[in-house]
Amino acid sequence: MNARRPGRPAADPARDLRATLLATSRKLLDEAGPGALSMREVARRAGCTHQAPYHYFEDRESILAALVADGFDELARRLVAANDLAPTQGVRAAMAATGRAYVDFALSHPGVFRIMFRPDVCNPQRFPLLQEAGARAYAELERLVRLVHGDEAAPALASVYWAHVHGLACLMIDGPLATKLESAQARKAHVEEVTARFVDIMMKGVGEGRG
Repeated sequence: MNARRPGRPAADPARDLRATLLATSRKLLDEAGPGALSMREVARRAGCTHQAPYHYFEDRESILAALVADGFDELARRLVAANDLAPTQGVRAAMAATGRAYVDFALSHPGVFRIMFRPDVCNPQRFPLLQEAGARAYAELERLVRLVHGDEAAPALASVYWAHVHGLACLMIDGPLATKLESAQARKAHVEEVTARFVDIMMKGVGEGRG
């Protein structure tokens, strides 16, 4: 039997080292933030040589870009599913589901969420795929505004919706709600209550047919 050198990736053709590197990086972000993520540390935790990550990623920022793009893709999928409720359950249900989807995504992936909107950490101008993924997620926000407000839909309204869900997510991850709401049950109940109140406010004045 040939012994492997310590730290080298397993000689297993079924092993997806790129996926392992991304999963390791995601965990590092959750645990300690972007400052803790380096090519060397990712390689060490993934159990591969220090040079192995460079076969898949040009540099540290390229790893972050892949994580952010994946994050926007998942967020977009969640928002699509929420908006798709409108034809059968009404726009009120779609709006509530969209709010929950956004905050649930943030709570499920706090490390990635924290850097998704920080060009100082990961510059989207370097990575077209990241820009495209972000655009897909934002398009679902615009879609919701059109579903609810029809011809009155406007960029300012999109910002109102975005500020609501993003602000709530940030308060629950890094703000005072992070310590005030200690259990998952308490967080879920708070999201439900806040979302219901926001929906009530935004639906005022909207035609009955849309509600």
